[in-house]
Amino acid sequence: MTLTLPQRGISRRAVLFCLALLLTSWLHAVAGSTGFTPQTRLGYRIGDQWEPAIAADGYGHVYVLYPQYGQVPACLNCALPSMVLLVSDNNGTAWQPPREITSHVTGQFDPQIVVDPADHRTVYAAWLQNRNTDAVVAKSVDFGQSWSVVIADRDDEDADKPVLAVRGRDVYLGFNRDGKMRVASSHNGGITFTVGDVDPQLNLIRALGGGATVDPEGGVHLAWAGYTRSSAARGRVNLYTSRSSDGGKSWISTQLATSSVAPDCTAFHCEWGFLGAQISIASDAAGTLYALWNAGTRYEAPQRIYFASSTTAGETWSAPEDVSLAGKGVEHAFPALVAGEEGDVRIAWMDTRRAPLWNTFYRSSSNGGATWSGESRLSSFVPGYRYIRSKGYSFPFGDYFEMDIDSQGRTQAVWGEGLNFRSPGSIWYSSGR
Repeated sequence: MTLTLPQRGISRRAVLFCLALLLTSWLHAVAGSTGFTPQTRLGYRIGDQWEPAIAADGYGHVYVLYPQYGQVPACLNCALPSMVLLVSDNNGTAWQPPREITSHVTGQFDPQIVVDPADHRTVYAAWLQNRNTDAVVAKSVDFGQSWSVVIADRDDEDADKPVLAVRGRDVYLGFNRDGKMRVASSHNGGITFTVGDVDPQLNLIRALGGGATVDPEGGVHLAWAGYTRSSAARGRVNLYTSRSSDGGKSWISTQLATSSVAPDCTAFHCEWGFLGAQISIASDAAGTLYALWNAGTRYEAPQRIYFASSTTAGETWSAPEDVSLAGKGVEHAFPALVAGEEGDVRIAWMDTRRAPLWNTFYRSSSNGGATWSGESRLSSFVPGYRYIRSKGYSFPFGDYFEMDIDSQGRTQAVWGEGLNFRSPGSIWYSSGR
């Protein structure tokens, strides 16, 4: 199509604005052709929004929980970051105004939010506060309008990277504390918790949770990264899944992979290991487990995305499969997955196939990973942000992102994009199949 511009009566700025609108419409049409909606921004429009968590129930509600940095509107004295909740009652078509999930006097970090798969209604959330010494679990039975809050664990040492899983009366919160992977377990719907170590015989300097799930038989499974003292100098990391069939009293761990040192990202003001190996886990309605992780084989080399499944409750796993269609040398990070009915598994990650820019990609399988759909690019162009270009965004904003499946069987996804590790950045949303 040829665009002829009038010679008079229109400014250069107006022409550029019209061109931007045409480009945006075209890109949105392309994004829509993948089966997903164009990305839209969620949360407050001031400050920074970071590493979001998402959950969907069986009644059309979608929940997004994220930490708000910089400033909270109408709350000049709020401690930062503040844990902010977004709720949609029509599967993401429209959203209620953002609000702080609870009153608080200290910063709140590392959100998690899940819906109980037993009733598809009860919502649980988790985060860290009080300088990360308190691991908090909250519960809502009225679609997120009110919350009961308990401290699942408190210690002098700070915690990190919590992961949350529930089914019925069983609630599990895994987190790093003092170099150990710990789990706070509740069997009365989150009223009281007991805490224990997952694998105390491992000599670790750090353990970072990546995911958790409770299968239909009640077995609880964790996915996590462990940095051991013997390999700390080289920065290698072991990726584990751990399972318990007695309510979290005892655990058996399986090492699925080992990754080399993470790619360097100091140019983006990263903390150590930001692009390092992570692993997530999910279970479908038949009890099949799925794991997704990123790992590298050489020092600071680009990492790939791998998938495996287990039909033996985590005792054995299939051979790892590289599930990205990107070429060699492309950096991959931040695996996310969700599972639904038997064989229904959906995966996503971020990669740099359009280097130096990043994008968020998605695939799905209806047969447990035996075959996969083509790739869908979830990230799309939005004008007005200096970290978003037509081919991607500058850098991932946050240590992880998440997906869930809504009451209509559609995928709900939320992730972070930013200029660099620090600021500015915000969270973005898309849904589809």
